[in-house]
Amino acid sequence: MGGSLVDTFARLAAEHASATGDSRNLVVVGLAGRGIQSSRSPVMHEREARRLGMRYSYLLLDFDELDLADDAIGEVVAAARAAGFQGLNVTHPFKQAVIPLLDELSSEARAIGAVNTIVFGSDSTGHNTDSWGFAESFRDTMTGASTETVTMFGAGGAGAAVAHALMELGAARVIVVDSDAAKAISLAARMHAAFPGRVEASSDPLSAVSAANGIVNTTPVGMEKYPGTPFDATLLTPEKWVADIVYFPAETELLRKASATGCRTLPGIGMAIYQAVRAFELFTGRKADRRAMADHFEAAA
Repeated sequence: MGGSLVDTFARLAAEHASATGDSRNLVVVGLAGRGIQSSRSPVMHEREARRLGMRYSYLLLDFDELDLADDAIGEVVAAARAAGFQGLNVTHPFKQAVIPLLDELSSEARAIGAVNTIVFGSDSTGHNTDSWGFAESFRDTMTGASTETVTMFGAGGAGAAVAHALMELGAARVIVVDSDAAKAISLAARMHAAFPGRVEASSDPLSAVSAANGIVNTTPVGMEKYPGTPFDATLLTPEKWVADIVYFPAETELLRKASATGCRTLPGIGMAIYQAVRAFELFTGRKADRRAMADHFEAAA
């Protein structure tokens, strides 16, 4: 483990504590990922903690800003734990890479094969709050939307979580498309163990979109750093619904084109808020208020 990272993380936590008061009873957590400077997680978590009378620091461990290679993720997790963090959120591209680094997995994280929340205690335990977050957002916003056939773009960690959520939402058929066909096949095979015959891989975006009642983008395409759409949006027709888990910008190019076509749309904001609710509760053991967290999210805009 690099002592320099432990020192860096401990210093960041101390600086944050000194800016807000003493460090007694301070909960320190962080987000590990790339290109995460626009994340609203710090504001959501810290404001909810303040509302509950807690002292809480949420730090961004941005591999781009820290000039770290992807293979440093193990060192980052170990350093955060050694520096006294209570846990970490994990985002692209590390949701699957962290699994071998952990002592335990929750049943949901094990089924999904991806982790977005790590809690440090006597052991390091990986959880997945993305799946619940997507499902809750869908239930809130997409009443009556058909989940008979859903095409999902992306077979990474977020895609695995959304596929699991779609199963829980009752999807009869999920078609997975990824630029890496092997990843799509692997995800479909993994989901088959728990949900036989309901998830399949496809290398034909045109037919996959055509067959779908709804489409979900779980790739980074649409983020400011990755502009564009994950497939040709001219393939959309008004009777389809379109969801995007990207939440910054709130309206991605895909959602904008889908709305212009007449499709119902589900932005990534709801999933971002709901997954944060569950993660906050795992970090603190305290109940978070969903409506308050949504207000915190908007305040961070």
